[in-house]
Amino acid sequence: MLSGWPHTIRGTALGSTALVARALIENTHLIKWSLVLKALSGLLALICGNGYIVGINQIYDIGIDKVNKPYLPIAAGDLSVQSAWLLVIFFAIAGLLVVGFNFGPFITSLYSLGLFLGTIYSVPPLRMKRFPIAAFLIIATVRGFLLNFGVYHATRAALGLPFQWSAPVAFITSFVTLFALVIAITKDLPDVEGDRKFQISTLATKLGVRNIAFLGSGLLLVNYVSAISLAFYMPQVFRGSLMIPAHVILASCLIFQTWVLEKANYTKEAISGYYRFIWNLFYAEYLLFPFL
Repeated sequence: MLSGWPHTIRGTALGSTALVARALIENTHLIKWSLVLKALSGLLALICGNGYIVGINQIYDIGIDKVNKPYLPIAAGDLSVQSAWLLVIFFAIAGLLVVGFNFGPFITSLYSLGLFLGTIYSVPPLRMKRFPIAAFLIIATVRGFLLNFGVYHATRAALGLPFQWSAPVAFITSFVTLFALVIAITKDLPDVEGDRKFQISTLATKLGVRNIAFLGSGLLLVNYVSAISLAFYMPQVFRGSLMIPAHVILASCLIFQTWVLEKANYTKEAISGYYRFIWNLFYAEYLLFPFL
């Protein structure tokens, strides 16, 4: 099952590491080696949560995945459904135990909310992924707001500090929430064939691959223009010498990749490449964040 979600693991690991790093940079005088173990336990819990959400989705998407993603372990027959259930139950219990013992009731409630949203996204009778708007909101909430807010809140609590938004953390939370919305929109681009066969309604099946690709790229450009503008208007908060050129470069790469997709006439290979590139941009933002 692990082979089915390396991009989400990387996103979770990079995101949590970047938020922890930012909180520590803001409070270097409070850094203690004892925090390392707590940070690692938090990362473990997040990966368990990631495993549960993606795993439960694969269990209920076997038929669709046999068309869209036949290489996934359950769809390929490399992992039985019974074994998959044991894994996702283990992930959920292990994650909840780690969070409950280490981070207190508030963070545990946020973590539980994330698991709940991941469950109703995939599991009948609700299976919210059938409804594009609900699906987008769930993905944006879990990968955008809950991850960033939860990790930053937990890190400040571990440092003995009350929660307080900082401008950079508010920026990355807003940026990534919109980015997660784009991921939610574009993730269905390579899956149009299977979604139509199983009557899964997505924006890609309704509006077409080209329109959704342009919509996704357009929303990301809004993100990049906003980041550049913030660097100009808040030079006392953001490091403009890095933030401006970095986002200009990322925006330019996005425009080029969208052009490549157009020139390739939206073949399945080109669409998959475009979607992978979107994830690479996601990783890049978190890699930049501690230094902005």
